[in-house]
Amino acid sequence: MNKKNIDTILVRGGLTRSNFDETSEALFLNSGYVYESAEQAEASFKQEIDHYVYSRYGNPTVEMFQNRLALLEGAQSCFATATGMAAVFASLACFLKKGDRIVASEALFSSCHYIINDILPRYGIEAVFVFGNDKADWEQALSKPTQAVFLETPSNPLLEVLDIRMIADLAHQAGARVVVDNVFATPILQKPLELGADIVVYSTTKHIDGQGRCLGGAILCSQEFIDEHLLAFMRHTGPSMSPFNAWVMLKGLETLRLRVEAQSHAAHKIAEFLQSQKKILKTRYPALPTHPQHQLAMQQMSMGSTLISFDYDGDKAQVFRFLNRLQVIDISNNLGDTKSLITHPPTTTHKRLEEEIRLRLGILPNSVRLSVGLEDVQDLCDDLAQAMN
Repeated sequence: MNKKNIDTILVRGGLTRSNFDETSEALFLNSGYVYESAEQAEASFKQEIDHYVYSRYGNPTVEMFQNRLALLEGAQSCFATATGMAAVFASLACFLKKGDRIVASEALFSSCHYIINDILPRYGIEAVFVFGNDKADWEQALSKPTQAVFLETPSNPLLEVLDIRMIADLAHQAGARVVVDNVFATPILQKPLELGADIVVYSTTKHIDGQGRCLGGAILCSQEFIDEHLLAFMRHTGPSMSPFNAWVMLKGLETLRLRVEAQSHAAHKIAEFLQSQKKILKTRYPALPTHPQHQLAMQQMSMGSTLISFDYDGDKAQVFRFLNRLQVIDISNNLGDTKSLITHPPTTTHKRLEEEIRLRLGILPNSVRLSVGLEDVQDLCDDLAQAMN
């Protein structure tokens, strides 16, 4: 199957049928498994034979989802988690230890920033942040031995694009594994492993489900990393994905490319519309030539993503009035949904960041993030126009 084209993988990758020969993927809603004998149980726990032992360890439906996503990403292996943040934390906590060092991009989702800046240092792990794409700054941060580098590109919420290959090359010279949060680009638009990353993480809640139904996350990496670090951590700390959520994610993968490409086409048109509006001071979209990392974005990504960020001409009260007047687009801190969603990051997704950090990142009191769905593009533009006017 790994030699098949992407559309075939999205529909059939990892498919394992039971003895009932069902068409759709089977949903195994069970927590445990039985054995023919005590000897078989012992051999299963010793991993001498291939037998499921507990759904926290592994489940047939979850395994189908993991295998399909790994084929799509071009990864050797995948471990599905209960949420995207569980994937981020597990990808780092499973191998970092006291005395280690992590270097991260400062432009992060606030929960990722909290893990790296607040949680990991409690366990004696040094955290260093780099702002922007300047090679000299990354060289300086990675001039000492480092165990992990973490970044997201495009970033949440301002869609800053980072040079994965440049950062990965410097990170590997420092002895670090590179973890990339690829949630804004999705595996359809960007392949971090091909650009030098070692580990890719997702909130599968976003585009992979993409219809507001289930939480989930995923870690994609080498089999060696899973065997040496991640497997024991996941089994004994328990942030595993539920079989039902994995089944929903499997069905989401079947339409992932169709949705992401259609939403990205729509987002590009809406970004061009916003750029022409007097009430919009600044529009950020990687596929626009005005984006500061446009050339890099088009080298790393096939399209500009389903997300747009813009600065509204007004203070917080005026921004809220604009959001409250929207009739089609919903106010929500989620993203990657088939329904268009809009949020005010300074008071929602990035509220816990100190104001100084928000301002340094460019997250202003009038900054807005728009996740474009599958509605008619003209209807979305008309909704934005009437809310502005």
